[in-house]
Amino acid sequence: MEPLFIKKISIDHSKIDKNSYLKKIKAISSANSIYFNSPVTFFVGENGSGKSTLLEAVAVQYGFNPEGGTRNYNFSTYDSHSELFEAITLIKSYRRAKNGYFLRAESFYNVATMEEEYADPLHPSEKYHERSHGESFIGIIQKYMNSNGLYLLDEPEAALSPQRQLTLLIEIYRCAKAGSQFIIATHSPIILGMPGASILSFDNGKIHPCEYEETESYQVTKAFINNRTGMLKMLLDDEGNN
Repeated sequence: MEPLFIKKISIDHSKIDKNSYLKKIKAISSANSIYFNSPVTFFVGENGSGKSTLLEAVAVQYGFNPEGGTRNYNFSTYDSHSELFEAITLIKSYRRAKNGYFLRAESFYNVATMEEEYADPLHPSEKYHERSHGESFIGIIQKYMNSNGLYLLDEPEAALSPQRQLTLLIEIYRCAKAGSQFIIATHSPIILGMPGASILSFDNGKIHPCEYEETESYQVTKAFINNRTGMLKMLLDDEGNN
């Protein structure tokens, strides 16, 4: 395996304001270093556990636009990113990524709009607004994902059907074998099934490795599929008693 573009993240907590909400995110406030040992690393955890916050900070520190796109995108519709990027140091290898993309589900509309504004006769727009959300996501993936690239994906499954999630898994696997590195925040039990990937959980107040079968995404999905009637009865009966 070729050296990864990003080998380690170090966090200097002294650079984070003592009143910052980041201090309340236990997984981040308790972490000093995060290591990467696989071309594909997944961040998993409950909403609010800090996985997207850290992924965003890595993206901004690496030079991506906070709202997404390639490193050539430079715009801002709303500055919502945290100051965490100022407190982290990316430990890189000698390799330099030839390609890259930061995909954020929540701000994809803004990126699609800017893609049209950046277009010119030599680089015509893909007109993502004229496609469905899922088709636009797949279009971005197929256009920008290549070998020797760094790709940061925040909940890419948000607009994708299960079949399209399998398509994404195939594309990630193909690019990773061709020398690319991926860091992905996801809840998808399908995408998390990637062979050979590392999984870092942000649950229980610390960032720690976990196995696929230990993720909540897998466990909840498995429990629901195996006993849909029983789980729904329990959940809805409890709701009716409240």
